[in-house]
Amino acid sequence: MRQVFLDFHKQFAYQPVIRNKQKYKKADRFIILGMGGSALAQDIIKNAYPNINIVVHKDYDLPKMTDQELKKHLLIANSYSGNTEEVLDGLKAAYKKKLNIIVIATGAKLIKFAQKNKLPYIQMPNFGIQPRCALGFNARALAKAMSQTKLYQELGDLAKNLKGKNYEKAGKKLAKELKNKVPIIYASATNQIAAYLWKIKLNETGKIPAFCNFFPELNHNEMTGFDVAPITKPLSQKFSFIILRDDKDHKRNQKRMDILSKLYKKRGFKIINIKLAGQNQWFKIFANALLADWTAYYLSQSYGLEAEQVPMVEDFKKLL
Repeated sequence: MRQVFLDFHKQFAYQPVIRNKQKYKKADRFIILGMGGSALAQDIIKNAYPNINIVVHKDYDLPKMTDQELKKHLLIANSYSGNTEEVLDGLKAAYKKKLNIIVIATGAKLIKFAQKNKLPYIQMPNFGIQPRCALGFNARALAKAMSQTKLYQELGDLAKNLKGKNYEKAGKKLAKELKNKVPIIYASATNQIAAYLWKIKLNETGKIPAFCNFFPELNHNEMTGFDVAPITKPLSQKFSFIILRDDKDHKRNQKRMDILSKLYKKRGFKIINIKLAGQNQWFKIFANALLADWTAYYLSQSYGLEAEQVPMVEDFKKLL
């Protein structure tokens, strides 16, 4: 996997092509179907560009809207593998309703469905990597599918400016700090996608439990679960906390992070502060993702585990 992280910036140079373009219809509202690693890029775009009207749907079928409302959207069926069951189910439902559709995948069932039914589609390159590692390809394909020229160009700039090797050393150091711990990642509500990326990378690549939450909501509930008493100390002693800090966060949320850090430290918890920084929001998000990648990778190595594959996911699919 090391080479995937080292080459990650190259994904942003990808030039997606819309096939069956004569069937493609632009829209200013979007429903994006996607699950797991294939949903990360759409989550990032929705978080970073709240002015784009995006409904993210992570389930079977379609969002609970009237047919009239559904027809106002471009439905994007997005699955890196092309075999995601929930996405295929939603795509078929959308086709029956004669909605405006475009498919994004590397191949398999989704691309075959698009080709058979003459739907517009983007076929991403397939280098055999995991969906969670294909964020650059997927983000560029989504920007193209939504005809978001500015977004497309901004993402393309990362091919020159984002270098995976710059985050390996820090990731390796963080992995040592997190060894034998269960990480909980906190960020502001504005940056909750950054915390979620950490959780997913630590789950899938690191093969460890990891959780996330965001300020200020967690101050109204979750933190009370770590008000350690002698009788509950065994329940919480394995946890450590990563706080993602951003100078652009609301000042009150920054103060909340400071106060919670003091309270947690007083109760014996380890706090790791990570600053979200970069020349723009995209650099900030994807640099954070790379740091999470390296940390998760070296954690898996420290436990003697294989980092790339997700055998439990595959076993689960076989049992469905």
